[in-house]
Amino acid sequence: MTAPKIRNPSSITRRVRLNRADTLVFDLIFGPAISSTARSTLFGDLFLPMKNSTLSCVFSCLALLPFTGFSQNSLSMKEKEKGFELLFNGSDLAGWENKGNWAPDEGTLFRKDKGGSLVYKAKPIPDDFELQFEWKISEKGNSGVYYRPGQYEYQVLHNQMHGDGKNPRTSAASLYFCMPPAKDATRPQGEWNEGRIVCKGSVIQHWLNGEKVVDFDYSNPRWAQEVDLLRVRGGDLTARGAFLSLQDHGDFVWYRGVKLRTIPPTEPVVSENITPAPVPEVMLEKERKFVESKKKAQEPAAPK
Repeated sequence: MTAPKIRNPSSITRRVRLNRADTLVFDLIFGPAISSTARSTLFGDLFLPMKNSTLSCVFSCLALLPFTGFSQNSLSMKEKEKGFELLFNGSDLAGWENKGNWAPDEGTLFRKDKGGSLVYKAKPIPDDFELQFEWKISEKGNSGVYYRPGQYEYQVLHNQMHGDGKNPRTSAASLYFCMPPAKDATRPQGEWNEGRIVCKGSVIQHWLNGEKVVDFDYSNPRWAQEVDLLRVRGGDLTARGAFLSLQDHGDFVWYRGVKLRTIPPTEPVVSENITPAPVPEVMLEKERKFVESKKKAQEPAAPK
């Protein structure tokens, strides 16, 4: 058989056009901003030998990958090398305990009904650790990731429509009622957010969608007021040894990509002590009243 002649690549790519179904799938994967000419230039040579039906199948399979939960609920080679463990495999609740109100749902941990938190009981959180996870919250929703004993919470929230979003100290990615994030880095409600918690020694860092929004060393006198706020609420920043807990606050919430590793002693974690977002005066006044009421409740009763 005579080998076919190779045409000019530029003329080949000009002849390649995606049908409507292919275009819709392409846009789903890469975004509609890429022009049809760019699509042909980028992928014409690669997919020219295929029929349109095959091309549609390939793109469809690629498009479905992000929705299967496989890519999020798996470890990359780099994550494995750093020592991450996968706490949720995307299909069952092995290692987790709940009262039947949480369930695996299309590669996610889904809070579907009342009943309490979902707790990972296979092992406690290490003293020095990095935790990665993705979260998605319902409209006006509230949840949280508890990672040390007591009121030690990475807040998960629909900032724009929940009352806690009015106070940075109780907004998404805050160390709840202690340290506000430096900014609101949440994505629009209904989209997935990427959370990350890094703790070593007295350093605490909260990340949201790739941005470090909380970073402080609680042994620094600069944060004495914030540390005291959490103490009044019931949190001890020196406490260790809790089981990871995903909060049921009465709203629909989804988690996936839950990954944990121990930070070795030789790996430095140095705080930049970044400046948190300012708390509005009206919220500061509410906090003062709350603290006063809590302290009065904790006072010993006068002898009769």
